[in-house]
Amino acid sequence: MGFGQSSSFWRFERRGLGFVFRIVFGLWLCLVLSQPVVGLRPLRERARSWGDEWLFIRKDESELGPFSAWNITGTYRGSWKFLDSTNGSSRFPDLRKSTGNSMIELVSTPTKITGVHYVQGVIIFHDVFDNEHNVGGAQIRVEGVYIWPFRQLRMVANSGKEGELSQEDDYLLSNPYHLLGVFSSQVFQESPRDKIWRRKHSPIYQMEKHCNIEIAAQISRVSSNQNDGDRDRYHIEGLMESPAVDDDRDCFSPLLINATSVNIEVYYNKAVNYTLMVTFVSFLQVLLLIRQMEHGNTQSGAAKVSILMIGQQAIMDAYLCLLHLTAGILVESLFNAFATAAFFKFVVFSIFEMRYLLAIWKASRPMNNGEGWETMRRELSVLYSRFYGILLGGILVMYEFHNFLRPILLLLYSFWIPQIITNVVRDSRKPLHPHYILGMTVTRLAIPLYIFGCPHNFMRIEPDRSWCICLCVFIVLQASILLLQHYLGSRWFIPRQILPEKYSYYRRFDQDTNHATDCVICMTSIDFTHRSNDCMVTPCDHFFHSGCLQRWMDIKMECPTCRRPLPPA
Repeated sequence: MGFGQSSSFWRFERRGLGFVFRIVFGLWLCLVLSQPVVGLRPLRERARSWGDEWLFIRKDESELGPFSAWNITGTYRGSWKFLDSTNGSSRFPDLRKSTGNSMIELVSTPTKITGVHYVQGVIIFHDVFDNEHNVGGAQIRVEGVYIWPFRQLRMVANSGKEGELSQEDDYLLSNPYHLLGVFSSQVFQESPRDKIWRRKHSPIYQMEKHCNIEIAAQISRVSSNQNDGDRDRYHIEGLMESPAVDDDRDCFSPLLINATSVNIEVYYNKAVNYTLMVTFVSFLQVLLLIRQMEHGNTQSGAAKVSILMIGQQAIMDAYLCLLHLTAGILVESLFNAFATAAFFKFVVFSIFEMRYLLAIWKASRPMNNGEGWETMRRELSVLYSRFYGILLGGILVMYEFHNFLRPILLLLYSFWIPQIITNVVRDSRKPLHPHYILGMTVTRLAIPLYIFGCPHNFMRIEPDRSWCICLCVFIVLQASILLLQHYLGSRWFIPRQILPEKYSYYRRFDQDTNHATDCVICMTSIDFTHRSNDCMVTPCDHFFHSGCLQRWMDIKMECPTCRRPLPPA
């Protein structure tokens, strides 16, 4: 009986303590929220509010729900527009655009104050100014507070000190969406990112000097779909106002900002899928190179291939290897994927293409093959020094002429032209396998078409369909000429009137019909009684069967009898 009474007493006492605890916690929360924010960087006091009426009109009680601290750290993409499009700016006439795209990078950090987070970030406004100053966008560094029980975000512009590394900079240095965007803009765009955003004579520099920038926004959750995964997505909608420092008049009319967070997991998947595509393409290129080397595995077959054509493709693969390796080092979380793609590109150019280059080099110098190891080592040193010298020189040229990067890419994709010229000059017969021509044409187009043609590529490069069409037409035209040379002859498109005189292996010759001549290749006699194409005569007056000599010339362009050089058939 006593035990039951004591247990009832303890249950009643626990209920009372729980009720008292709830009252104390509620009073403490109200006291904290009502007091000024201590421990944060103070905001500038001003007479008028930052769109408070607009914020609380937008607030919905159902959105507050349970007081969960949403982590708004991330990258946001969206748009901006002036509420009054007729008067975008009264003090800065360069602000002639009324709408455009924007990107926001935010880093949210909890503070000692419950319900308040400290926020740093960068807002990039595209298409703000006209082209008079050659500036297309504005980058503004901001800081402020995020009051998560009310989903309110308030920020002001923060110029910061040059060279000062803040927490927002730490986030930018680890954000793959931002870093690969910077990397691609510096590599593939017409001008570096620093020249776009950080010019002392740019209008945004004068704006930050004479204006205050204040932002009031509301945060809401975005309903996720199947492609977003499990990660929460958020939407920012707010106003950016810019009163003048002297309180005379506003720098520009209020600006409406809308942005939705970018799902980094989807971005990761795009990057990984791209590296898988590059790996698969590299594997196909290895198979095509093996097929081509088997097609021209003889000295005569290797001598017909242009060394400039193989060397140009090897340099392209070396550049791709360096680019993917740099991207992997830049974004640590994607290092394994990009390192795999870079490794396969390294295998393509350093093992297979360099080996084929060496075979072509040796085939073009048949008299040096028996001169010993010293000659071979000298030949190798010359070959490798020229290759890596051109590779490093090309990097310097592309760095100096980065504004003309797309014409340089067109020049790199003219790798079939040296082989076309070699076929015409040497009158080579079927130097390349048709599968190699078609396969290399298709696989070489995969990467540039993704980068400059895919509207949702992970490198954040705007599609350029006209350039992609020009590239496809240019390389397909080269491949078509090569295929026609394979089936119709290497000089099919050149008029016969301007062609040099060609030696005829079926020329007339004086013969004694009673004298029997043996073919030294098959060691059988040649029948001169029938005037047909069964007998071929070399410039040194040696006779062979047509089939025997043609098979011999596929191996060596030397006379089987006297070892003199033979002209092309």
